[in-house]
Amino acid sequence: MYFARFRVRGKLIRKSLKTDRISIGRLRLADLEKSEREAAEVREVASKGRMTFGDALAIFKTQTEASHLLKPSAKHYRMEVITAILKSWPGIGACDVRKITEGECKTWAAKFSGQYSATRYNAAIGVLRAVFNAAMEVGALFRNPAAVIKRARVTSKHLVLPDGDQFERFVKDIETFKGGEFRACADLIHFLAFGGFRLSEAANVTWSDCDFEKSEIVVRGDLETGTKNRSIRRVPMIPEMAALLGRLKAERADAKPDDRVMRVRECQGAMNRAARAVGMERITHHDLRHLFATRCIESGVDIPTVSRWLGHSDGGALA
Repeated sequence: MYFARFRVRGKLIRKSLKTDRISIGRLRLADLEKSEREAAEVREVASKGRMTFGDALAIFKTQTEASHLLKPSAKHYRMEVITAILKSWPGIGACDVRKITEGECKTWAAKFSGQYSATRYNAAIGVLRAVFNAAMEVGALFRNPAAVIKRARVTSKHLVLPDGDQFERFVKDIETFKGGEFRACADLIHFLAFGGFRLSEAANVTWSDCDFEKSEIVVRGDLETGTKNRSIRRVPMIPEMAALLGRLKAERADAKPDDRVMRVRECQGAMNRAARAVGMERITHHDLRHLFATRCIESGVDIPTVSRWLGHSDGGALA
């Protein structure tokens, strides 16, 4: 494991780079140095007096970008939330953090909640609080004005999954559309439904991960960031999955062990069109995890086992 060790304005910084590969370590070291120096500059400005929300936001952004605990997708999501906050609260970037009141935060929250889902609203509250906390950490603010905002209750999505016949008609429509041009999309849909993978996990399964002798698939996730909970798991290769992989392997006799099994990374557009064509409710890639879980439970597999196959760290049954 490589560690970063450097000084910023006389202060020694020593942090793990969370990698044992020198090439990645060098890239992360450069990013870490840049973020630490930018944060130090903002802290110096704050120590001299006035700090704007934009200054505090800069600290939060550098902390987010430098974090090796967050996956790239999580960082990207945070940046999307920041954009939504700035768009919904014009001029906040130039405001002195000490002059932003609890009442103003409540007014913003009431407006924001009417424009976004409960999930996005709660994420925005979390980011807003974190930005003010960044100002508190450098002594520019005594109390977090966003602490008074209450989170919204997230209601469960009403999920309508297709039955077996409907699902196969749905996939067949994609497979035969435009003379088979979208067959790779149909393969991905079957792959997700037969394995319960997250979309990012499915994209990174290689032929070396498919153990036909043990009838299981090793799920590793992204090469650098791993799966969502950063653990490797093994998913049984059910008969339908074995048939799918057997066909794909026969079609690609020259495939190398490190080649990805799936030829496309997503197919939501094709899924939307096919759902309309066969008259079923629209489903997403993630809904196919629910479909896998439902079929497993209906087949008599106990919930803890299904949870383990799905890669849950908390024992939950739903995808």
